[in-house]
Amino acid sequence: MSRVLFLAVFIFVGIGFTYYFVSLDANKEDPLPIINPVDIEEEMVDPELIRVGRGHKVGDFSFLNQEGKTITSDEVKGKIHVAEYFFTTCKSICPIMTEQMQRIHNEFKQNDELKLLSFTVDPEVDTVAQMKWYADIHEADAKQWHFLTGDKEELYQLARRSYFVLKPAEAENLGDAGSDFIHTNNFVLVDRQSRIRGYYDGTLELEVSQLIHDIYLLMKEED
Repeated sequence: MSRVLFLAVFIFVGIGFTYYFVSLDANKEDPLPIINPVDIEEEMVDPELIRVGRGHKVGDFSFLNQEGKTITSDEVKGKIHVAEYFFTTCKSICPIMTEQMQRIHNEFKQNDELKLLSFTVDPEVDTVAQMKWYADIHEADAKQWHFLTGDKEELYQLARRSYFVLKPAEAENLGDAGSDFIHTNNFVLVDRQSRIRGYYDGTLELEVSQLIHDIYLLMKEED
């Protein structure tokens, strides 16, 4: 009888362990995709990069932030970052996007693992002083959330060749108020190795909630 009882307990415990590990596996989330030029609509990618299927990384940059401090790509080296393009005088989608970026900022306040980069598309207007004013009214911590301005050609080139938020055909229309680029609604999620891991509609609260969730996923991800 004791032998039968032992076997019953053994089987019961075995089933319990199996259920536990299956449940753990079921709750695991798949890693976020690593996005390369070949994964993106061709019209958004510089023709020279269209066939790049692996190894794409956000390129080097150097711009001034709202404090007049030079911020380079070293600022986000080994960090997760979210990038957007906007301009301070925009009256349509930019205020909505800034509000959503502020949500991310508040969620990860003083978390040095995450940086937020808001690049202007209108640097003639968006000077350091203008960006400082805009950052202040949105209570941005300059150590985490950088409002970046500088040479227009370099800003657009970064958008076109690194983040893929500007159609190459639109690259010549710098500052054209009718350009779709100026009104891009994309937030771009980039990992610690400068690889693009996701695009999100910065005007939609639900998508930004997903972005916040995915930032936490990346923070758990090993390099």
